[in-house]
Amino acid sequence: MQRYFPFLEWIKNYDSDLFKGDLSAGITVAVMLIPQGMAYAMIAGLPPVYGLYAAIFPQMVYAFMGSSRHLAVGPVAMDSLLVATALNTIAVVDANHYISLAIFLALFMGLIQVFLGFLKFGFLVNFLSQPVISGFTSAAAVVIGMTQLKHVIGIDLPSHHLIQKIFHSLWQSNEEIHLFTLLITLGSIALIFAIKYLSHRIPAALIVVVASTLLTAQLSWNEKGLNIVGPIPEGLPSIQLQSISLEEVYQLLPMALTLALIAFLEAISVAKAIEIKEKKETINPNQELIALGTANILGSLFQSYPTTGGFSRTAVNHQSGAKTGIASLISATLVALTLMFFTDWFYHLPKAVLGAIILTAVINLIDLKYPYKLWKTHREEFFVLLFTFAVTLVMGIKEGILLGTLVALSLMIYRSSQPHIAVLGRIKGTSRFRNVLRFSEEIETFPGVLIIRFDGQLFFGNHTYFKKQIAKRLEEEKNKIQFLVIDAGPIHYIDASAYNTLENWVQDLQQKNIKVLWVKAIGPIRDIFYRDGLVKIVDKRNFFSNLDTAIKHIQGEEIPKIEKRISNQNNLK
Repeated sequence: MQRYFPFLEWIKNYDSDLFKGDLSAGITVAVMLIPQGMAYAMIAGLPPVYGLYAAIFPQMVYAFMGSSRHLAVGPVAMDSLLVATALNTIAVVDANHYISLAIFLALFMGLIQVFLGFLKFGFLVNFLSQPVISGFTSAAAVVIGMTQLKHVIGIDLPSHHLIQKIFHSLWQSNEEIHLFTLLITLGSIALIFAIKYLSHRIPAALIVVVASTLLTAQLSWNEKGLNIVGPIPEGLPSIQLQSISLEEVYQLLPMALTLALIAFLEAISVAKAIEIKEKKETINPNQELIALGTANILGSLFQSYPTTGGFSRTAVNHQSGAKTGIASLISATLVALTLMFFTDWFYHLPKAVLGAIILTAVINLIDLKYPYKLWKTHREEFFVLLFTFAVTLVMGIKEGILLGTLVALSLMIYRSSQPHIAVLGRIKGTSRFRNVLRFSEEIETFPGVLIIRFDGQLFFGNHTYFKKQIAKRLEEEKNKIQFLVIDAGPIHYIDASAYNTLENWVQDLQQKNIKVLWVKAIGPIRDIFYRDGLVKIVDKRNFFSNLDTAIKHIQGEEIPKIEKRISNQNNLK
């Protein structure tokens, strides 16, 4: 039971000291979440109130089921953009149907997350490399910012999520920039940054929301053309089941899967970052999938759109003293109280201010240091990042992740197909062997002996490369080689295709009077050699646990019996 409800572990020792930290964090996060939630709902193309709905039940569910004690679950900018992107590909009848699809998407992605969690597929997120994540995240931040143009400059623009279409709509628009709206936006951004500069503990977004709302109400700024949020439904969300066609389910499937993985990636990344700071290992990736999935499933019943763990709110939650999931329960309760009693307060809230909050939030998602570092150290992966960034901007979020991941995997496969190969020699006066190209002056080699180290597994994608590279080096020695010594230490697997090539290749070498010796083969590789019969071709006397012993054998020295036993140990009877 504790496996699926981790709160059962910490609730036993809960006390007033823990509650003080949770109370402080819960209040702080709620103050931050209320304006953020409304702003992020706008990114998703939803009325602001749905951001508050998404801030209640998902938080509560995660508090009981999440393996992280600090993760702050709720609406986030990235997932909100993914929701808007997904729904813009579907012919939506009206605004109510759009809302129904967004809520159903939370249910759909939640089911996928729970399914993956029970199947222990948490490892899938490892296939999203850091360059792909960085490129995708930075591009998404740019797109999120561009989608807010209609709110921050006061121009009525159609909703697009491709950079070229956004610019085209802007170019085609006959409307002029609403200067008063732009002034409010710039003033809000400046005030947020100024407050954050003074102290990160001050709720900058809430202060700007309160100030702009009061000023708009008192000075009737909405009569000057400033768009406001307007009426927000009072009360808690009721339970609703969404009516969705089977065709729409099929259309939403790719984005639901993308959302499930990206949301999990966001949550696990920030949770692990806090875990490292706390020096406590509590995060269980598969349980996180189940917890986030359940939070989205149950949240969707109460009109929540897709949620996950937020970077900024989780950091604030941790810094404010959160100790357990009680902090999330307090935060959710305060949001619920706001919906029950204080929605009228947000009637005059300018949408330009919500747009400003979004712009100041997403600017932190654009990472320039990491691409610069990649350019200096790993140029191939820099181009993977750049490719992902460009595709995400021009083709879309889903395509950016998919194609970026394919390019990253292709690069990995290419590297696996051509791993590093080194010719080794012995450092003079020692029993250590090193690459002759790196230690040319300190190395001694042996007449008639070629020592090769192959740094990778042997499989169908590189066995021909392995054979050609060694043939090339044998040819360079002008057929003077009598002993080919393979340092097999880095070889951790040999598949069937590679083994067949290996067997034929060894026999060909023996016909040319070249004896093959295998050194430092790990246990699983020795098992393959014994099971598949290579040991009969090579002769078990030509297996050694270290290179120095192999050279002594070549030079005619007697090898201790224990060395022979170690070199030929295997688990086959």
